[in-house]
Amino acid sequence: MSIPITLIEQGQIWSFPGGIHPPQRKQLSNTTPIATLPLASEFYLPLRQHAGEPGELLVSVGDHVLKGQAVSAPGLNNALPVHAPTSGTIIAIEARPIAHPSGLADTVVVLSADGLDQAAQPQPHSLSSDRTQLIDALRQAGIAGLGGAGFPTAQKLALQRPLEYLIINGVECEPYISADDRLMREYADEILRGTEILMHISGAAKALIALEDNKPDAIDAFKRVLPKYPAMSLRVVPTKYPSGGEKQLIQLLTGHQVPSRGLPSDIGLLMHNVGTAYAVHQAIDLGLPLTQRVVTVTGENVSKPGNYWVPLGTPVAHLLAHAGFKPEQAQKVIMGGPMMGFTLGNLQVPVVKITNCLLVPGAQELSPPADEMPCIRCGACADVCPAQLLPQQLQWLAKANDYDGLNKQNLFDCIECGACAYVCPSEIPLVHYYRKAKAEIREIAREKSKSEVARERFEARKQRLEREKQERLERHRLAAEARQQAQQQAVEQGAPNPNDAVQAAIARAKARKAAQAAAAEQAAAAEPQDDNP
Repeated sequence: MSIPITLIEQGQIWSFPGGIHPPQRKQLSNTTPIATLPLASEFYLPLRQHAGEPGELLVSVGDHVLKGQAVSAPGLNNALPVHAPTSGTIIAIEARPIAHPSGLADTVVVLSADGLDQAAQPQPHSLSSDRTQLIDALRQAGIAGLGGAGFPTAQKLALQRPLEYLIINGVECEPYISADDRLMREYADEILRGTEILMHISGAAKALIALEDNKPDAIDAFKRVLPKYPAMSLRVVPTKYPSGGEKQLIQLLTGHQVPSRGLPSDIGLLMHNVGTAYAVHQAIDLGLPLTQRVVTVTGENVSKPGNYWVPLGTPVAHLLAHAGFKPEQAQKVIMGGPMMGFTLGNLQVPVVKITNCLLVPGAQELSPPADEMPCIRCGACADVCPAQLLPQQLQWLAKANDYDGLNKQNLFDCIECGACAYVCPSEIPLVHYYRKAKAEIREIAREKSKSEVARERFEARKQRLEREKQERLERHRLAAEARQQAQQQAVEQGAPNPNDAVQAAIARAKARKAAQAAAAEQAAAAEPQDDNP
């Protein structure tokens, strides 16, 4: 790293450009301990709950499974397994709506709970195990980043790069959400134990535990247990949205910027969420796969807002019913926070690994978006962009489907925090345009990749056919040479020359044809001639 380590060790906090200060409204849900949600009667388990491909299905309809038993296996392209959140019977494997802004369906395993909640035998691991074995244990446990991105934890740890610091992100900057806050208050020791395991696997010698200054109880909880972990330090950053973004938090803690389209590991850093650290402790020390997570349920239209331990696959409707859902006309239910979340079109979609909040706002609490108006070129969006992009320019390029221009303007550096849309006086849903453009660019890249693979396969087939043809011709040539050589050796050893026999046969055939022709002529000459009268 090019920054002075001494300044980091002294606890200096830097800043990042842009950012906003929306109302926090976390007190709706952060005043009570995490509650345990009663089991639903059915669970819906999408095979894809992380960034990457789905795992390989391991169960069939009619199978009985135990809590913690894998229903899918790790595969290629960052595929992670999914585990049964309770014991029961698989009653369907089919396409169903999933928790995604698109509202599209995907492969879902439907589990009917038997109410017994019988668990499979846990398999703890020791830190004396090989690093590769520990990484595979996290992969088999299905652990993905629980801060929202859902990137496979094992894949992050597999990067073989020297690290200066491991950063544990407990900032949780988005309004309303308090799942990490309550987790840190109640499980600070377990989070730091998970951090210790992550340090061991990644090779990082030091760790920074980062929180915003609006979480005094969580700060106190860490201060009580940090003396047990001398290689870890607490860092409290000012409350500003989106200070919990990976690149923004790195800039706050180190003064260093992650390169465009780069990774934190490029500058000697690695970041994980506090929820991920807790799950790592559960997987390694207790041998428990990821089958539940803390979810904030908040907003004015639930009578029991708070945080709940929710088994993955729980239908949203079941969770809301337990939280005292009081729907009003045209009620919105947002998965995630008000800045980066999305409105659900179906309350039967399940809670998944990256679900950290369900927001049920009243009509006056969170006003519906107004009609989009023309851009007035005020520049407010650029002022608040934490990635120092040009949101107005990106919007124009996205509307024009100018994908080359979007790449030149570093569209993929956008973290979709929504700060630009929050300050836009014209009510332009800027992030909507960026998400749509990103999806289209990724689809074009996938199609191009498929075309390239098809072209390579075609070229490879042509080369293979040509190679086989040449090999065949060469075999024929060698066989002819071998026959000719064998014939020559036979002649030299006194055997009749096969070629002489061939020539003799040809001569006999010619003589026979000549004899037949002569006989025909003689027969014609012997026939009497008719005399003219």
